Amino acid sequence: MLGTAKKVTVSLDDTIILDGGGERQQIEERCQQLRESLENSTSMFDKEKAQERLSKLSGGVAILKIGGASEAEVGEKKDRVTDALNAARAAVEEGIVPGGGVALLYATKELDNISTSHEDEKIGVQIIKNALKAPLMTIAANAGVDGAIVIGKLLEQDNLSLGYDAAKGEYVDMIKAGIIDPVKVIRTALQDAASVSLLMTTTEAAVAELPSTKARIASRMPDMSGMGF
Repeated sequence: MLGTAKKVTVSLDDTIILDGGGERQQIEERCQQLRESLENSTSMFDKEKAQERLSKLSGGVAILKIGGASEAEVGEKKDRVTDALNAARAAVEEGIVPGGGVALLYATKELDNISTSHEDEKIGVQIIKNALKAPLMTIAANAGVDGAIVIGKLLEQDNLSLGYDAAKGEYVDMIKAGIIDPVKVIRTALQDAASVSLLMTTTEAAVAELPSTKARIASRMPDMSGMGF
């Protein structure tokens, strides 16, 4: 017998073992071997696999029971939990950065070091800088604050963890406040945005679906909000 477990669920992509019956000491010894392998290995692939095995052995499995007053509420809560789990997995893979858009904002400082005499390239750099500021601008605007003022205050100081907590209306250390973003999420968002932008700039024509007849008629109807109805 190789071992025992209370429940094993095997799918196409995952194998989940609940309440494994392994000896704690043997598991810890194996974890120590993996830690040593991480330190001594020179192959990035081997390091990634060792880290993955170590995480699975030293980590655990939790069962989340989501309740609600209605099916819609349960579905909405389930989506939030799924998003949180995906964010946690992404954070484990590539680490975290201060959230609330400040990591992207501080990245604009690095763009200031790019020197180019080509006018088109200068415009391109400025476009990227404006795009990197947009998330924080939107967060501030949604909180009823002038985003330009928030950005100005953050860029004039050197603490790269300082950000704006829109919920409290305060400038805080984002890491200590628990306001973080997974690096993988930020990176893929930038890459996808750059890919779409490149596609749009090289597109000569676009195909769009015409609105329905009812929608066109509704858009032409006059606004009767001031007629006492």
